[in-house]
Amino acid sequence: MEDDAPVIYGLEFQQARALTSQTAESDAIRFLVGTQSLKFDNQIHIIDFDDENNIISKSVLQHQAGEIWHISASPADKAVLTTCYNKTSESRVVTCGAVWRMPPEWESGSHECPDDPHNSHNPQNLELLCHLDNSSHGNASCVLWEPMGDGKSVISLADNHALLWDLTESSTQATISSSATLEGKGQLKFTAGKWSPHHNCTQLATANDTAIRGWDLRTMSQIYCIENAHGQLVRDLDFNPNKQYYLASCGDDCKVKFWDVRNINEPVKNLEEHSHWVWSVRYNHSHDQLVLTGSSDSRVILSNMVSISSEPFGHLVDDDDLSDGEDNHQDEKTKEPLQDSIISTYEEHEDSVYAVEWSSADPWLFASLSYDGRLVINRVPRALKYHILL
Repeated sequence: MEDDAPVIYGLEFQQARALTSQTAESDAIRFLVGTQSLKFDNQIHIIDFDDENNIISKSVLQHQAGEIWHISASPADKAVLTTCYNKTSESRVVTCGAVWRMPPEWESGSHECPDDPHNSHNPQNLELLCHLDNSSHGNASCVLWEPMGDGKSVISLADNHALLWDLTESSTQATISSSATLEGKGQLKFTAGKWSPHHNCTQLATANDTAIRGWDLRTMSQIYCIENAHGQLVRDLDFNPNKQYYLASCGDDCKVKFWDVRNINEPVKNLEEHSHWVWSVRYNHSHDQLVLTGSSDSRVILSNMVSISSEPFGHLVDDDDLSDGEDNHQDEKTKEPLQDSIISTYEEHEDSVYAVEWSSADPWLFASLSYDGRLVINRVPRALKYHILL
């Protein structure tokens, strides 16, 4: 089998749009997928990938609370995760947030035989640790963990409220420590958010309608607002892990935009490679020139945004490797920023791609999830990997 060949996993009879890597796991390649089914009990599929043998193994946990719209893994505890899910309450559908724990033997993939059919037909339940519900604040759209934190702080976005929660040591109780409210005309709702890993994790970016806003979590006040950041709804945001002021966004105008939040008048860069709504954008955790996007055009695109990365000139070639005649030519070349390019377009999906995620254990590997329950694991092309490393 080719090393760069995709590996595909299908969730039987299940639709899905929620995907996360197991953030606290730095050794095993593991992704969590949440299903979105009205007919069947909803589940969380724990997907382990054996990189050496190109084999996927799965474990299944019951999520009987309802359809999963968003899933996020604790940065500190492999066994803990959050979901946002639909449930029916007093004849209306509400979206709630909750913190869950996996059974102890499952958190590190140590269970004996993940492909045992008995496991699939009699899956265990997740343990509910606490609800992140405050009915007065409306429907939860996503829950964000403090990046690189100790797993004791989360933010939930519910309608037009951003709520900062403190979790107890065992995550069995959550209290709101502070909150911010989106003010304005009409029914404002947050559609996406991202907790910045920079500035001592004191900043949050949110999207509502076509606008992107920045918040200072110490005062819960707005620090910037990019009005009309996209022509239509903003779907997702991500911070550059290596450049503290750089933010990527995507939306229903089929565009991906890159912003320097110190100068919000116009984006630093635009990408217009997708032909339908762009649902997900993700920077690589280590090599920030690598950017993934997923769209309802059923495609995943890997871009090399090197000109706005932390290494715009690439790696300089060692002078000892050059003959005298090449020295001047090389000097001229290294002064020119490298060109941005589309590395690869992946077309293994046949339905809308709602989520793309990089592995937290292997920086060269990523997963994408389409609504028909197809999870595809792909790798950065080997030639590019060595070009970046060498």
